[in-house]
This record gives sequence, C-alpha cells and structure tokens, in this order.
Amino acid sequence: MDYYRLNDYLKKTFGCKVYKISLDGGFTCPNRDGKLGTRGCIFCSGLGSGEFAQSRSLSVTEQIERGKELVRKKLPQDSPVKYIAYFQAFTNTYAPVEVLRAKFTEAISHPEICALSVATRPDCLEPEVLDLLSELNAIKPVWVELGLQTSNERTAEYIRRGYPLKVYDRAVAELKARNILVVTHVILGLPGETREDMLNTVSYVVSAGSDGIKLQLLFVLKNTDLEKEYLAGKFKCLEFDEYLSILKDCVALLPKDMVVHRITGDPDKKLLVAPLWAADKKRVLNAISHV
Repeated sequence: MDYYRLNDYLKKTFGCKVYKISLDGGFTCPNRDGKLGTRGCIFCSGLGSGEFAQSRSLSVTEQIERGKELVRKKLPQDSPVKYIAYFQAFTNTYAPVEVLRAKFTEAISHPEICALSVATRPDCLEPEVLDLLSELNAIKPVWVELGLQTSNERTAEYIRRGYPLKVYDRAVAELKARNILVVTHVILGLPGETREDMLNTVSYVVSAGSDGIKLQLLFVLKNTDLEKEYLAGKFKCLEFDEYLSILKDCVALLPKDMVVHRITGDPDKKLLVAPLWAADKKRVLNAISHV
C-alpha cells in the first residue's frame, strides 16, 4: 500500500528521527463536563483517548523528560533524535487561553521539542485560541488534530460527536488561513457505516484541505458505552480482510502529498474488547505493507 508516511515526512522536515511524546495537559471535554454531555463520545475511554500519555500529575516538562527516557531506551546511544510534544488526552484547547499559553509555551520551550501537536475538537477553537496557536506556530511548527471521525451526520449523532459538519469546515478554514497544519482523525468501522460512508468521509477530509489524516480502526474498549452496544449484539466489528480492503480504497483517495499520521491504531490490550485481531499490531502493519 503506497502512501506518504509520517516518518518520511518527519525525516524530510527535521532531518532526523522524530518521536511523539504523548502528554496529558489536565484538560477535560465539553462532552464530559456537562456543556454538551457527561458521558463522552460513545467510543471514548475514561482517559479521553490518552491511554499512552504521561501522567497529568507531572508538569509538562517532567512529562517530556519521562517520555524521552522511554524513547532513548529503544535507540542506539548518541543517535540524533528530536521530539514532538503531543497534547493527546481529552480536548486540548478546552481551557482558558492563559492556561493553554502556559502549558503550550512550556512544551515548545524545551530545546529538544521540534513541534507542537494539539488534539482537539473543531468546536473548541475560539478566536483567542486560534490567535495563540498562530503565535506559537511562528516559533515552532504547530499541528492541530481535529476529531472528525465521520462525515455522516447520522453516525455523528449516534456517536455523540456533538457538533455539525459545518463546524469542522470552519475550523479547517480558520487554521489553514493561519498556516497551521491540520490533521483529521477518521474512524473506520463505526456502527452502521457502509464502505461507501467511510470512503465519503475520507473524500470529505481531502476536499476540506486537511494536510494530514489519521485512519483509525474502531476499537471497542472496556467501560465505554460502545462496549455495551457491542455486547448487546447491536453491531459487528470489521473483520481483518474486510478492514484491509476498505483501508486500501481509502488510501487510494488521498493526494500524494497528504501525510498519513496513522494507518490503523494501537489499542491498549488491557482495555481491548474487539476486534481482538487488532491487538497484534505487527501482523496488521505487515499485512498493510503487502496490500
């Protein structure tokens, strides 16, 4: 399967191996704090998709240092490496701008951090937040990762996304106008969606002008509302071969210069309910490389 891999983009841009360090900024989400709801998106774990982030009890700098230690254990001594500060858990622009400024500035001030990546919702990008991100982008590159998941409004309502498609369109336009790179999250295999629905979502992301995309296989995790739906037999997860076929068709829709930041996902094995084949990441990636 031929696509523009994130590793290739990073080496070309920064001249060496680059690793993401997942951070927890201590934020919450409008789908959890009562503004839009209290139960989160139907698939979201209690950690707000931040299972691999560092502990929020640590400062941003402490989290970065711990993340570096984990990476360094895997690398030859003295090999050149840089890092991306990835604010991953929950909604990372859902806080007063002065709080965001302090945390983001602490991250990009670290000498070994080469870029800032911020995962958020399109409906949580107020004008003052956009101005802050633009200001930081003039210092070091900033990526904003938007959780779209699907372009199907019916599915979006089912998963409790909490905003209409036009909000995503506006967010992409506002970020692009400030020369901030946009990465869009898409989930393949959402309940009730057909192959056509998934391909339509990928086409929509391309037409919106997103610079990158994350193609995420749907995981059913313990202690989520999605787990209850799955155990009640209300939907089935994609089979391995079915997923590979859909993924191939999705990738074929991408422009050659669109960076694929994720091609499948990496579930926490302690939380994974289904599909169980997804726990063998090496097998999945090997199969993708031969499609």
